[in-house]
Amino acid sequence: MTLPAAPFLPTDEDPPGARFQKLVEIMRTLRSPEGCAWDRKQTLQTLRPYILEEAYEVVAAIDDGDPGGICDELGDLLLEVVFVAQVAADEGDFTVADATDTIIAKLVRRHPHVFTPEGEDESARELTPEEVSAQWDRIKATERGGSPAPESLLDGIPAVQPALMRASRIGGRTTKVGFDWNDPQGVLQKTDEELAELRDAVDSADQAHIEEELGDLLFTVANLARKLEVDPELALRAANDKFERRFRTMETRLRERGTSVEETSTEDLEQEWQAVKRLS
Repeated sequence: MTLPAAPFLPTDEDPPGARFQKLVEIMRTLRSPEGCAWDRKQTLQTLRPYILEEAYEVVAAIDDGDPGGICDELGDLLLEVVFVAQVAADEGDFTVADATDTIIAKLVRRHPHVFTPEGEDESARELTPEEVSAQWDRIKATERGGSPAPESLLDGIPAVQPALMRASRIGGRTTKVGFDWNDPQGVLQKTDEELAELRDAVDSADQAHIEEELGDLLFTVANLARKLEVDPELALRAANDKFERRFRTMETRLRERGTSVEETSTEDLEQEWQAVKRLS
């Protein structure tokens, strides 16, 4: 049995809320006995990789500067949000309305300089971005008042985050209690120190030691990015893209001369690489 599509399709007259409700209804239908076997089979665990994949595709579309692509990928990410909420609703845990209520309340509660709490002065309060961040943390800490205190300052940093991003987040947490370098120069000195230790590890030919020291170097570089106000994950993505673009250009140039990277000596590849770098 198939269902008529018309009731589920948005119209030009539908406000955003009505369009969102249609998406919720579509997901509920897909998970129903009359819906789709694949969608019914999914669980919170099976949806995890799709959530990460769609989030990365949004970032890639932003990097490409493609508004149409961003719109399309945001829709895919929104689907994953509604999908997860529907699975939770089927388990009796919470609904998408609950998740929406939670974030609405949180945004209003943590922006008292924008949304005046009842009974307080309604005069406008201009805060700097740094003051807003500090206020957010204070309110968040107050909200935890009825909850068990975290065992560590580092609690709540997701272990599934990309390693460079997580390293930066860890450093961002410890700086709140003054456990940080004073400035980027201090991190640069630490980077030199870690690089020297990596060289010693390489000389020792101890693979476990090499891996440990390389990890220390990467952790330090991630925190150098933080001190320089650079997102290390995005910086590495850009470096990957730049390398790929240059390597593909080198392949094309060699192909036009009737040869290939496989047929070119290491020395000639280096010369060709330097030529490509001068072009870009």
